[in-house]
Amino acid sequence: MFWQSKRRKKWTTTPSHIIIARNKLIIIRKGRATIIVKEGYPLIIFFGLLTVVTGLITHPYWAIIPGGFMIFTMFFFRNPKRQINMDQSLLVSPADGRVMSITDVEDNEFIGEPAQKVTIFLSVFDVHVNRSPIQGEIKFQEYFVGRFKAAYKTIASFENERHAIGIENEKMKVVVVQIAGLIARRIVSWVTLGNVVEKGQLYGLIKFGSCTELIVPKYVEILVKKGQHVKGGETIIGRIPA
Repeated sequence: MFWQSKRRKKWTTTPSHIIIARNKLIIIRKGRATIIVKEGYPLIIFFGLLTVVTGLITHPYWAIIPGGFMIFTMFFFRNPKRQINMDQSLLVSPADGRVMSITDVEDNEFIGEPAQKVTIFLSVFDVHVNRSPIQGEIKFQEYFVGRFKAAYKTIASFENERHAIGIENEKMKVVVVQIAGLIARRIVSWVTLGNVVEKGQLYGLIKFGSCTELIVPKYVEILVKKGQHVKGGETIIGRIPA
């Protein structure tokens, strides 16, 4: 279900192998677990079966091709553990990717005052889960049906299919927008109006290359620069002045 909410779970690891635990597919490596979000299960299973069948009915070397796709799919749907800075005066990045632009916004329906927008482009090699930049309650939500142009283009912010949520706490309001791209044609959200999210909490996913926007009040000090690569939940995007 599109608006179904999910709860985060913590994992501890030691050996290097792949396991299934509590309905979560986990890659264990270098002493930490990388959870693969469930939206990746169908493709992983499909390519896994295709790898086995190809290896059995043809030459095993041909199984390398679907096997490669299976490994890439597992890589794409990964959800690595992140260290979240819980200082409530700091905003964390809602996504992995490269900062495309930092622009002023004259007005925003939810924020209700002059704002600024940080646009982050996610390539197919970036982690594609989205995280809440602050702790707070979701008080605004809107889905826009649109086109599927390349997400790195400026026009994508206005014409592409996108999903926006507004989060509010006692300090501020922010808006996070998930934007579909040329390849990424499905936006997944695990939250809805009235849900309370923690800072850094997973709330959604955009499949296969996309864009995420963070809109914050003008008074927030932006701490990233255009061209900088950021990590969702870990990179500090901005600071609320004391």
